[in-house]
Amino acid sequence: MINKHLILLWTLVAGGLCFAGSSSVSAESAIPLTPVPAVIGTKFEYTVQPGDHLTKIGARFAVEAVVLARENGLKYNAAIKPGQTLVIENLHIVPELRQDGLLINLPQRMLYFFRSGELLAAYPVGLGRPNWRTPKGDFVVVEKVVNKTWAVPKSIQEEMMREGQLVKTQVPPGPDNPLGKHWLGLSIPAIGIHGTIAPASIYHFQSHGCIRLHPDDIEALFEQVALGEEGSIIYTPVLLGESDGRIFLEVHRDIYHAADVSLAAAKKLAEELMLTDRVNWDSAAEVVERHEGLARDVTFMMGNNHDDE
Repeated sequence: MINKHLILLWTLVAGGLCFAGSSSVSAESAIPLTPVPAVIGTKFEYTVQPGDHLTKIGARFAVEAVVLARENGLKYNAAIKPGQTLVIENLHIVPELRQDGLLINLPQRMLYFFRSGELLAAYPVGLGRPNWRTPKGDFVVVEKVVNKTWAVPKSIQEEMMREGQLVKTQVPPGPDNPLGKHWLGLSIPAIGIHGTIAPASIYHFQSHGCIRLHPDDIEALFEQVALGEEGSIIYTPVLLGESDGRIFLEVHRDIYHAADVSLAAAKKLAEELMLTDRVNWDSAAEVVERHEGLARDVTFMMGNNHDDE
């Protein structure tokens, strides 16, 4: 299911299916700038490729591996085989609609790219681990580099030393460079948006604060983003959105312990968006409890809603 007003296309690429933008748009494809965020994503079948595992597939399609396993009747550590078919549903809610620039929602592990009021692309990202957080805030793209040499920060050199690793001060371009091939440097000190030599780390919190994209995704984004491009990094774990008259709730873990992830928070958001009477709060409570990180239908249907308040 893809909101008909979005320009998002699901395109087959080397690593699987991903959100991909199109540079040719029509007037009817523009995002309606309404107060209620839109829902993106779809449900599809995926054929397992050689070398695939649930974590790798989940990283490519912005789905937790544990959810992917459960939705397909598998154990989390189940071995999967080439040719096997998996059903994947990866609905997500766009946190807010913007005129231009980049938007990164930390708990959601998603990056959105807007141009002239249209959402051109949305990608899963890897982010800073809880003890080495990706910071919130506004930024400007101040650097674009292909094949950047990684100057290893002192803090990471110290970590290498503590962990008994070979301490490196620089890593040249190539297969061992964790920055991958493309680098977008941000005005936030020591933070950039870049590729990775470990694609399975996408959609996880494993970096030293930088924002990782799949190599195919950063290559596409790199071509579209200009120096001076503005953006924001936000922290919004609870989201409500609408698609084709249905109300969706998406709840993520409070990985940085920086927000309220509760049914009360969802109700407050519904009030702000004037959606309270359209939400089935029994269903919403289940979505909050499971915090799967996917948009789930919580539309109120006459006769099936109960509220203790």
